Amino acid sequence: MNVGLCVIEIRLPGVASLKEKRQVLRSLKDGLRRHYNVSVAEIDHQDLWQRATIGIVGIAAARVPLEQTFASIQGEVERKVPGDVLSCDVEYLT
Repeated sequence: MNVGLCVIEIRLPGVASLKEKRQVLRSLKDGLRRHYNVSVAEIDHQDLWQRATIGIVGIAAARVPLEQTFASIQGEVERKVPGDVLSCDVEYLT
């Protein structure tokens, strides 16, 4: 059994309120859950309008599918988020 944790830090320069930030993140989180069957949560910077950190957890029998999934997720986040991906860190537990 392999467990992967991906932490993505995002800057949202065009967001002007917490409500708008939550709308952006809700859409992103729902899409990732639906498409990749992973668990997603905002894990830091909840009180800042233009910054977010999301944690994504996946579990699989082997490490390779997790690596492919997280690579796809990083690409999708970079395409869909109206801002910049500041960092993307992935850790695996085996």
